[in-house]
Amino acid sequence: MKIICAKNLLADGLGIVSKVASSKSTIPILECCLLVADENGLKLTAKDSEMTIATGSIEGEILESGAVALDIKIFGDIVRGLPGPTIEITCDDKNLVVVKSGKSEFKILGMNAEEFPDMPDVSKTQAYKISSLVLKNMIRQTVFSVSLDTTKPVLCGQLIDIKDELFRLVAVDGFRISLRQNPVDGEGDAKVVVPSKTMSEVGKLLSSDGDSNTNFYITDKHVLFELENCTVVSSLIEGEFINYENMFSPEVTTEISANRIEMMESVERATLISKDSKKNPVRLKISDSVMAVTSSGELGTSFEEMAVMQDGPEIEIAFNPRYLTDVMRTLEDEKITISFSSPLSPCIIKVEDSEDYKYLVLPLRLRG
Repeated sequence: MKIICAKNLLADGLGIVSKVASSKSTIPILECCLLVADENGLKLTAKDSEMTIATGSIEGEILESGAVALDIKIFGDIVRGLPGPTIEITCDDKNLVVVKSGKSEFKILGMNAEEFPDMPDVSKTQAYKISSLVLKNMIRQTVFSVSLDTTKPVLCGQLIDIKDELFRLVAVDGFRISLRQNPVDGEGDAKVVVPSKTMSEVGKLLSSDGDSNTNFYITDKHVLFELENCTVVSSLIEGEFINYENMFSPEVTTEISANRIEMMESVERATLISKDSKKNPVRLKISDSVMAVTSSGELGTSFEEMAVMQDGPEIEIAFNPRYLTDVMRTLEDEKITISFSSPLSPCIIKVEDSEDYKYLVLPLRLRG
């Protein structure tokens, strides 16, 4: 193998695939990046136990085709540290790789490319298309609710639920549920759970260009995302996801409409008095179209009021403040509505006049 390519293009490609390569794997080849040079250019691939990322072809002068696997951390550090605008990479039949740029030269012993696991073969029969920016926002607005409890693996992923050309993305951690929905192009229903790491990385890699679209494909074992500059394939999490739809159908007794930013800042200020939001929740008392936000802790108390539109009787309820601010911080609309059933029942937060954003948050028991 012998290639010459631009340093910035190679560094960008390594930045993409390095998100998945493991630096502490018990399988040495998974600490590597696979380099494949052919007539189309240079392609980089990295994988871990559940996800594979492959770049599109990186432009360069391919003087000799070939493939080799290199320790991705060492190779990445070398590429970023090289002085020149172009890099020459050669590899002999013993997998000895020479990397040159300017007056710098490094020699690295690689691994046989044939030892690198193949990318899963994903059928493209069940295909869908959605705006890249919409999908990026959908992930951002839900992934924070994924559970970290590895004893419940299915809750450590996000549910993709597609039915009648409506795409729902759901995350649950036992204390809250985040749901975003949007129309999607494609035929056929699907209901699969994707690891949260995959969704997080896809969200970071997705284009923010409003005119860009992303194609993705679902099988019973994998999901494949075709992004602008790379392809991501992930295994799925097996197990039965909770019946989230029934959770969003409580008997509402009180509903308020509030300014999102004003409420978020009010709750954030209430947390300043406490070092532990779990032990010292924020209290909301809603009465006569005024919401009092209070908190108490070892250092003192806080109190402030804000105007809301209220429908229903007064209610007093307490929450872990982070669960409220996580939702409000991720939204962009000015007005939100919050529905309450009782002081011990979950509240439901929505964007005003929209069913595309739904968040369920469990309260904490009031004390004193």
